[in-house]
Amino acid sequence: MQESIENLIKNFIRVSKSNFNFITKWENPVVAFAKANDPLFSQLKRIIIKEHKLPNELLSNAKTVISYFLPFCESIVLSNNEGKSPSIEWAIAYVETNKLINELNLFLSSYLEKEGFNSLGIPPTHNFNNELLVSYWSHKHVAYIAGLGKFGLHKMIITEKGCCGRLGTLITSAKIKNTNRIEKESCLYFHNKTCKLCGKSIDGYNEALNRMEID
Repeated sequence: MQESIENLIKNFIRVSKSNFNFITKWENPVVAFAKANDPLFSQLKRIIIKEHKLPNELLSNAKTVISYFLPFCESIVLSNNEGKSPSIEWAIAYVETNKLINELNLFLSSYLEKEGFNSLGIPPTHNFNNELLVSYWSHKHVAYIAGLGKFGLHKMIITEKGCCGRLGTLITSAKIKNTNRIEKESCLYFHNKTCKLCGKSIDGYNEALNRMEID
């Protein structure tokens, strides 16, 4: 079933532009699978985000968590290089990819239901407590658990297709073979300390926050 799910995701994205009148273009997605009872889910809840839900708290008969990454095409990535504000292309890609993830989760849930399984898609955004502003589900931490990629210095997940794109998650009662977690560092800073380019942006952001606090 692992291969079937991957092909369904790839085909859905391929035809989505015409089906939904999207102008955004995506590279081929990256898909990974985690066991719903993977001990790292409990560690995530206990140590990092106490409000984070376990897969079986959202779907009682959960067996597998499907994590996928939809990478933006190169032109969208490059359009965001200049200035301090997101480019128009990037902003459109953000909105359209969120819609794509919602539609894709509905599509996958329908397919799995026909196969006799329950499923629950997690919204790509706005899945947080409005008062505490804390999310009940971290797509990037789940992506790490599933073996989709590893964290970089910038706190984003770096997949084999980079980190410029959007993450999606679907929980299902279907038992699907899990993906092995990646051991090799994709972040050059964590790999051999040769790069800290993203740190310039991080330092600039922190400096701006400090100025705001002083003012």
